[in-house]
Amino acid sequence: MGYAYMCPDMIGGGQYTFFYNDPNKPLDQELIVRSAQCSALMPMMQFSVAPWRVLSKDNMEICRQMALLHKKMGSAILELVKASAKTGEPVLRHMEYNFPNQGYADIKDQFMMGKNILVAPVQENGKYSRKVVFPKGTWKGTWKGDDGSTVTGPVEKEIKVPLERLPWYRRAL
Repeated sequence: MGYAYMCPDMIGGGQYTFFYNDPNKPLDQELIVRSAQCSALMPMMQFSVAPWRVLSKDNMEICRQMALLHKKMGSAILELVKASAKTGEPVLRHMEYNFPNQGYADIKDQFMMGKNILVAPVQENGKYSRKVVFPKGTWKGTWKGDDGSTVTGPVEKEIKVPLERLPWYRRAL
């Protein structure tokens, strides 16, 4: 797209009226959790409402873990931002950008953070599994809540994704 930097919408969406206790518009806690997961490995993470005000204890803890993951990855994100300032390459990349002409142009539900981190968040309400497309190489599931699996690509793999899991993989070098 030509954007070296980008930032997602606020976690849970920017429509603050969704957070009023309106019985006609019940709050979708899963949407907020999955939104936090999607943002955790992006350059910026911002909540549209204080999660502790609207989420159950369990869902609040998942969002807290995502914020901690973002903090843990802060130095890696900053290094990608610095490199982007020099090269113009985007921090977040479409699969086709990193792996051109390998059939990844139509993948719209996973992305790369730099060249070595593959992120495959769930984006569909009520879905607890998903297909991940792994490019050539060896990929290691790294987050403490992940399964720690190693996958050798290129391969498509169906994985289980309970609400507390954000699938992301680091390329083994």
